[in-house]
Amino acid sequence: MLFRDTTGAYGGGGPPPAFGSSKTRTLNLGVIVQPYRDETSKTQAITTADVAKILEDEYGIMQVFSKVHWKTIEKALVSSVEGALESLLMGQRTDPFARGTQAIEARFKRFISSYEAERVGIPGTPTKAALRGVNHRLKHPYRKSNPRRPSFRDTGLYMDSFRCWVS
Repeated sequence: MLFRDTTGAYGGGGPPPAFGSSKTRTLNLGVIVQPYRDETSKTQAITTADVAKILEDEYGIMQVFSKVHWKTIEKALVSSVEGALESLLMGQRTDPFARGTQAIEARFKRFISSYEAERVGIPGTPTKAALRGVNHRLKHPYRKSNPRRPSFRDTGLYMDSFRCWVS
């Protein structure tokens, strides 16, 4: 066994991890919950979690991302754990998945910004709003002269609040 330190000094704060353990890890994809739109007399308040659920139910954006980029996700997490193991052996405390999850978050943002989400076969993409250039970051979001934008990036808040973590 690689870890013989039973005092927990390796940085994990408990018994050393056992190789071949039946404990499984889950990669979670989600968003930081924050206000997306305030309530008005005509509309209900909505959060980034509400937007994420709507997009996932209608387009499966995160599910498609994970299917299309599973190799990239796997490589990012393996590289992260390898780097963390090296740090751990040098006596540093570290989150073994931090580098990997940051790389996955950056890849998801590129997936949307680069129009890739529109090219992977998601039904209904590009969205009509994206084709019309609807952009709520602009003073006149529905102006006909607004340039086309990527689908799923209207205000940018959904994309910017995206996070992934391992549990």
